[in-house]
This record gives sequence, C-alpha cells and structure tokens, in this order.
Amino acid sequence: MPELRNATEFIDSYNKIDAQLRDLYGYKPSQSFTDIVRRSAEKNAVVRRFEDDLSDYARLRNAIVHQSTDGRIIAVPCDEAVQRIRRIEKLLCTPPRIAECLPDKRVTSIDAGLNLRRAVLLIAQTGYSNLPVYRGKKMVGILNNRRIICRLGEVIRAGRSVDAYLAETEAGSAVDASDLSVYYRYLGKDEPLQAVLDAFSCNRKLLAVCVTENGRTDERIVHFVTAADLPRIQRILEDYE
Repeated sequence: MPELRNATEFIDSYNKIDAQLRDLYGYKPSQSFTDIVRRSAEKNAVVRRFEDDLSDYARLRNAIVHQSTDGRIIAVPCDEAVQRIRRIEKLLCTPPRIAECLPDKRVTSIDAGLNLRRAVLLIAQTGYSNLPVYRGKKMVGILNNRRIICRLGEVIRAGRSVDAYLAETEAGSAVDASDLSVYYRYLGKDEPLQAVLDAFSCNRKLLAVCVTENGRTDERIVHFVTAADLPRIQRILEDYE
C-alpha cells in the first residue's frame, strides 16, 4: 500500500535523523526530538535551515506511530514530505564530502626567504590574496593582502620608504602565526562540505578555509576556500540528492 510505504519511509528517515543528532552532540535519551532540533539548530547549518520542517515532522511522526485502536495508521505523510525528510536525512547522515566536491588544486605559495616585493607582485599577477609561506617543507604562516597593507601603513606612518621596505623585508618575517587561528580554519578532505559553510558562519573574520589531508596546520594546503566560493558550495548542497 502506498500509504504504508510512505509512513514506513518517513519513520525510517526520522529515526536516522534523530539518531544522528544524538550521536553528533551527545543528547540524553530523555530529550525530545523537538528539543534536539532546537538545540542542534544553533550548531548545525543543515538543521538550522530545516528547523521548522523538522519541528513539523515531529508532530507528524507522533500522529503516525500513535495508532488508532484498530491498528490503522491515522496519519499518512504525503509524497512531498517523504521526499523532503529523506533529503534532510541524506544531508545529515551521508553528506557530500569536501574531497568529492572540491578536488585538490595547485595552491600558489612563496618561499619565506623571498622579499615582500616579490610577494606583492605574485598577488597582483595571480589575484590570490592568501599565500602560504614555506621555509623548506615547513609552512611558517599565510601571507595575506590585509597583513601586507597593515605593514605598509606602519611604514608610511613612520616616514620610511615603502619601496625599500618591500625590497628588504622577507616574506617569512611578515607573517603572524596568530593569524592561523583567527583568520583561517583548517578542515580535512574527508569532512562534510557543510563544514565549510559552518566555518564562515561561526567566524565573521575568516578569510579562508584551508583544506589539507587531515585538517592539520602542519600539512600542505591542497585547497583554499574563500567567501567567493560560498555561492557555488551552497548550490552543490542545494542540488545534492
């Protein structure tokens, strides 16, 4: 019966979503699904996006499982509701991964011993505003145009020559290690694509998400994701079936 199939599929997706959120955030068995959804919306962009739907589905689920006295299902979800909750389930339980949607690419970097003049020219030539700075195989920081502008402002205020400063200053001395925890977020290739959107949502100062093999700062960056990439990522998630 189509009605029974819809009810069964709806409950199956509902239970998987419930189990996934409890597993992700360690909610108590006694907490209701509605409470879980409300709390999870503060932490998870997918739940936040579908919060109203999930709250409605909690009421629909109760109507389905609380059967009438003769055993008949007293509420049947429509096809649209089943399709929608299954999509939410997929986004939460088997989400697209960063590696699937954002393949590795050559990330332009600069040697720490090169001067800032070369770095500025490289930024101008490539249009990239974030340059990993390496000393040998070790990354010592990320040079960004914001940091360069701040340094140049200090030089100008001091009445010094900008040209001389750019020529004499090594790129490695112009980076600040604290930038990595303020303006950048590291994510592993196997993490959900949604984590990229969450990173920008949680930190308004974020300049880029740095994708590495396992999300560690000592690993080579294989992809930079900036705010300009967010509309494309949003479209990928919206089209994910």
